[in-house]
Amino acid sequence: MSGDIFPVSRMRRLRKTAALRDLVRENSVTMNDLILPIFVEEGIDAPVPISSMPGVVRIPESGLEKEMKAIAADGVKSVMMFGVSHKKDATGSDACQSDGLLSRMIKRAKDATPDMVVMADICFCEYTDHGHCGVVENGHVHNDRTLQNLAAQAVIAVRAGADIVAPSAMMDGQIATLREGLDAENFCDIPIMAYSSKFASAFYGPFRAASGCDLKGDRKTYQMDPFNGREAMRESLMDEAEGADFLMVKPGMPYLDILARLREQTLLPLAVYQVSGEYAMIKFAAQAGAIDEKRVVRETLGAFKRAGADLILSYFARDIGREGF
Repeated sequence: MSGDIFPVSRMRRLRKTAALRDLVRENSVTMNDLILPIFVEEGIDAPVPISSMPGVVRIPESGLEKEMKAIAADGVKSVMMFGVSHKKDATGSDACQSDGLLSRMIKRAKDATPDMVVMADICFCEYTDHGHCGVVENGHVHNDRTLQNLAAQAVIAVRAGADIVAPSAMMDGQIATLREGLDAENFCDIPIMAYSSKFASAFYGPFRAASGCDLKGDRKTYQMDPFNGREAMRESLMDEAEGADFLMVKPGMPYLDILARLREQTLLPLAVYQVSGEYAMIKFAAQAGAIDEKRVVRETLGAFKRAGADLILSYFARDIGREGF
């Protein structure tokens, strides 16, 4: 623009006071944008701290109602639920049972906080004895057998009260299969949040300790290579074509380029997951006195919004609701 040259244009004019900076801020983050991931464990009597994720605990199933009310009182409006199962087997069958942990914890959460948006992670890594996200045959996860199980798991979750189902297994065709399975049960109005660009990332380490899903091997045959970008676009756009209502990029900070590129190619709401490793790095750096935790959290969430995210899954969500930035 012709006037954009000093001294006619002085960029500092709009930075002069806090009120002016607030007035011209291009992006903001509110509690409406944040989703709190939580871990619920059966068979325990007290919260279990996660040493690699300071401030995060496994919530006892028996105390979930009380904890959900406390979470809501802190200002959180949406949660993503992960189960820590004590009944694991080769196919994760407990997650497909109407009286299994997945169903019980969703019902408890929804009964305790009816106005909370309760999202169910649809996957089997927390429920299988091998830690993979589906049915293993000859050392490999069988895509199509896993699809049917995922659809059954989604139906169980919705019957229990889930408002949104979020398949994270990265099986080809999982969105279409879930949509078909939900529609067949007259759950046509249940949205699907696709973990659509999910990378085989080293940033998931603390999550595995939190969810109790010790893995034999790796997930590189179904999660994406961290060096690939075009593949992420294909994955997400395929999920949109199959009927996804939201698309997600996971992890967050290392993949801001994917988030920004995806924003240019879709009109769907976009979510980003600030994963356990990202959370842990900030927490431990703050404990060491190397950074200001609140300011760094604010910057990272701002980066997600600037890159195009509408929603952010973050373990900081409760702290933000309670204390602000």
